[in-house]
Amino acid sequence: METFISWRTWDEARADLEREPPVPDPARSAIDLPALERAAVAAERWHGDQKRPTGVPYVEHLLEALEAAVRGAGETRTEVLSAVLLHDVVEDTGATVGDVEDAFGPVVAELVDWVTKPPAGNAGRQAKRAAKAAYLRRLRDAPAEAVAVKLADRVSNVQRLDQMPPDFQRRYYAETVTYIIPLAEGHPWFASWYADWRERYAHLR
Repeated sequence: METFISWRTWDEARADLEREPPVPDPARSAIDLPALERAAVAAERWHGDQKRPTGVPYVEHLLEALEAAVRGAGETRTEVLSAVLLHDVVEDTGATVGDVEDAFGPVVAELVDWVTKPPAGNAGRQAKRAAKAAYLRRLRDAPAEAVAVKLADRVSNVQRLDQMPPDFQRRYYAETVTYIIPLAEGHPWFASWYADWRERYAHLR
């Protein structure tokens, strides 16, 4: 199972992409690095000093998702890659969908909106889990571009699932199998990656 942990900073990602740009699908253009840098800088500004549960800077999650989208799935579309970098800013920072639209346009804002989990407020654990399940089911109706953003996001979240507490591993494995893997239909690279991942963590069934 391939993992995507090469880029710890945007400078590393940019240098790598400048040195060895991905070969785009003939129907797609090359990556617009200046536009992508704008999204990376904005994501870093909005997330500030936030950390992942493992204690690493939050930007590392965003860059893992970006690497999966680019190096794995071969994605080159500016709007999709910008949304990958910005996918958590509305959910986890003070930024709004309007802020994203003002800075990056309606397409990126729509993609970010699709993958943003609605706030659960002060709801109890069961209510929060039910709300999250409803959000994940809603993604079945999302445009393919938004699904691609979510699939890249989840690659980062699950590629090292064994580093998380055992109870979380089991819950997250079940959630991914139930809601995320079906979304990969129609996205061949993601479908293959998640099939390998499912076998790697089959002991959590």
